[in-house]
Amino acid sequence: MSNAFAPRPFEDFEDEFDLDMGYAAAPGSITTHDPMSAVEPAVDPRQPLQFTAPAVPAPGAQSALESPILQPAAEAFNPVGELVAGAAAAFSPPAPSGQAAEVSIPRIAIHVFAERQDTLAAAERAGQDRRLARATTQIRIGGVAAAVEAYQHEPTPPLIIVECMRDPQTLLWEVDQLAEVCDAGTKVVVVGATNDILLFRELMRRGVSEYLVAPIQPLQLISAIGGLFADPAQPFVGRSIAFVGARGGSGSSSVAHNTAYAMSERVGANTVIVDYDLPFGTAGLDFNQDPLSGVADALSQPDRLDATLLDRMMVRCTDKLSLFAAPATLDTDWEITPDAFEEVTTQIRSTAPFVVLDLPHLWSGWMRRTLISADEVVIVATPDLASLRNAKNMIDLIRQGRPNDAPPRLVLNQVGVPGRPEIPAKEFGNALGVHPSLLIPFDAKTFGAAANNGQMILDSGARSKAAEAFQTLAQIVSHREIPMLPGAKAGKPGGKSMLSGLFKKKS
Repeated sequence: MSNAFAPRPFEDFEDEFDLDMGYAAAPGSITTHDPMSAVEPAVDPRQPLQFTAPAVPAPGAQSALESPILQPAAEAFNPVGELVAGAAAAFSPPAPSGQAAEVSIPRIAIHVFAERQDTLAAAERAGQDRRLARATTQIRIGGVAAAVEAYQHEPTPPLIIVECMRDPQTLLWEVDQLAEVCDAGTKVVVVGATNDILLFRELMRRGVSEYLVAPIQPLQLISAIGGLFADPAQPFVGRSIAFVGARGGSGSSSVAHNTAYAMSERVGANTVIVDYDLPFGTAGLDFNQDPLSGVADALSQPDRLDATLLDRMMVRCTDKLSLFAAPATLDTDWEITPDAFEEVTTQIRSTAPFVVLDLPHLWSGWMRRTLISADEVVIVATPDLASLRNAKNMIDLIRQGRPNDAPPRLVLNQVGVPGRPEIPAKEFGNALGVHPSLLIPFDAKTFGAAANNGQMILDSGARSKAAEAFQTLAQIVSHREIPMLPGAKAGKPGGKSMLSGLFKKKS
């Protein structure tokens, strides 16, 4: 799968801030749907062995494999193509007009029995992915026969992934053998060598949960697992965007708050800000709010959180922006476990399409887990040596912990301070191997007035370069364009997209 965020040659920075447009969708994007919704299940007069709850067969129906002549399906359905397209849509940057759903996989045990070396490698890489961090993955050499032998002496886990490279008849026979040793409710994913709709339907009739055709990719496998354990009662899983400063005073909180505000007011997406800087958080001050200890209360009772309790803890700043403010008090030592932070973040993601995590400048176990598990990470740095060193350490750690994700985004803030020697943006990016997504110019007057008045830059300095920068960053991290309003003029909020003007070459 191609990586739109991979490092690439740098171009000259012709504006006060530059934009990484890697999130734009390629023309001709594919719209996917659920493969099972397009397949009418064939039925069999006999009662097959089932891994999950069996469907009631229609009387007198004939199995597709019992037919003397195998005819192609009337609908040109390709389950493997649908799965690949679904994985690409779920984990690649989506088109600005839509937002792909994120994958949430519960705490389950997953056993993989693979025959091919590339399948073993893909399963191992998938097991290291952040989306499977809560799951326990065991990978064993051997196909269905090895699984049958293993489960004669041990209980089966919630999910089994088996590989069989033999012909369809042998594959079906081995699946029947596996069904005899599986516990009720076990889900089974089969990896085979034949891309055949008749085989796919027969496996579905036998109770197999999913069928993949080798060779498989890690994201394809993760997408299949996520689809099996998706909660139908939960409409979506919000996209988490973590903002962290490379050093103290880099302005990470200000960038996070203004970007979230631009996402809600300009992009029009429901957004939640979570201020995890418990002793010194500034989200309440920046939005001129005096909220209760929302985050602290949630972290103290993560097991009791539900939609009603979360709604009471949040402060609604605007119609589309809510705030989980930090208590900003030193009366407590705030010794909170990493599991509590993970559980609270997971619960909040079910309340809005976008969750902006304002992370403090410290290092601990929960900080590491939050950065690695976030859907997107934005590192805010100033163009100096300390920021360069710290940003490199962060990027290296995040890349190692997120092997299947794009690298973190880099935002250079406070660029152009009078009299201060600075590292040029191009050299800063070359040293990190990450192209800066945005350069935010230094503007002490605009930022100072907004902070003192409890306003966002879009309100206090709507025509400033900083306001334009935050609108641009909001489009980058949300993968959405600012909608055009009828009668709006080009260059105005809601008018012609600002992205078109950013790349006009200067004469």
